[in-house]
Amino acid sequence: MRLALLTHEPFYPPSGGGSAEAVYLVKELVNRGHEVHLFCPDFPDRKQIAARFGIRIHPFTRWKMGRYTNLRSLKYLAYPRALRKLVLKAATEIEFDALFSQHAISAVAAGKLKSDLNIPTVMNFLDYLTGFMESWPRWVMPRVVLNRLMRFELNLPSRYDANAVLTVSTELARRFIDNGYSESRIQTIHYGYDSTLFRPIPPASSLSPTIVMHGSFDTHHLGPIATEAITRIAQAKPETHFLFIGKETAALKNLTERVRRTVRSANIQCTGFVDYNSIASGLGQAHVGIIPYESSVGTHCAFVAKMVEYTAVGLPVVSTPLAGVKAYFDNEPSVRFSGFDGEQFAEDVLNALENPPPEEDTQRLAKRVGTELDWKVVCREAVNRLESVGDGR
Repeated sequence: MRLALLTHEPFYPPSGGGSAEAVYLVKELVNRGHEVHLFCPDFPDRKQIAARFGIRIHPFTRWKMGRYTNLRSLKYLAYPRALRKLVLKAATEIEFDALFSQHAISAVAAGKLKSDLNIPTVMNFLDYLTGFMESWPRWVMPRVVLNRLMRFELNLPSRYDANAVLTVSTELARRFIDNGYSESRIQTIHYGYDSTLFRPIPPASSLSPTIVMHGSFDTHHLGPIATEAITRIAQAKPETHFLFIGKETAALKNLTERVRRTVRSANIQCTGFVDYNSIASGLGQAHVGIIPYESSVGTHCAFVAKMVEYTAVGLPVVSTPLAGVKAYFDNEPSVRFSGFDGEQFAEDVLNALENPPPEEDTQRLAKRVGTELDWKVVCREAVNRLESVGDGR
């Protein structure tokens, strides 16, 4: 199969969140003998990476794209139109057999291209992107505008008659089905991890309790719940070390400033950007991993990468009760689902520090995750569905 794979994220190196999946998806496709044409924003060493993965990369170069680029939201809105033109230009010389889009942004382009090229199209939704904006201030994202964007995103598979849709959670799948998309065309594949990188590790030996969080640290990750919880933990247990693995964003800087207004000596450390291959070593320093997300449609539809990676290394977790991950991890003793309340979240984290789950529970969950959510398993399911669509099944 000659495949056009569309994404709004630079392919390599993975920058966290959903970007990691593309690397393993491409490996699975190439291993099965498919010819992969990747359409994505330009990135360093592109030619060497293309040769290394055995693919052809068609770079988008009109403006810089990425998780931390300036004017990111505006660029995301403009990108689908430009991406469509890039694919159409390539299609004058290359006859594609199928389209595969990663995330909602490239799904907009893929939907239009399905009509342009009259070829099967599979949309892979790794989150409900516009749903995260529910936690943004109203002056930043007026609700009238947000409601239209959310309806538009949920409508994409039906509007463009996608041949199949893959989703990251059963909660997101349900919303597409409730919005009119055929249940027979939708499949939940969850979100994976690399079991060769994230391996079970012994409990941290550090005397100071360490609480870790990693990721992109966007607005919806670090709101009032995170601020109040960290403040209360720092007050109750001043020796606590808060380790944030990832780029120091404006949201993280604001959280640090707010916490230190109350607890000046709060020990908050940010590592800066860490390559996907090195995240696990940082997690190994911690005693508890946290996911203090605010409640929104987006966070409830997510299958949070943090949860998968924390549990894969055997780390106890405290999370707000997000529907997407709660459906999978609800009965696991080493995962505590707190409330959407900073005070309660702090109490649950402190309890997890004082009363860690038995190692046999964390190791059993790590084994379950390794069996069900390794990237090889997740990507195998995704490519199986793509091939069935390409074969007309």
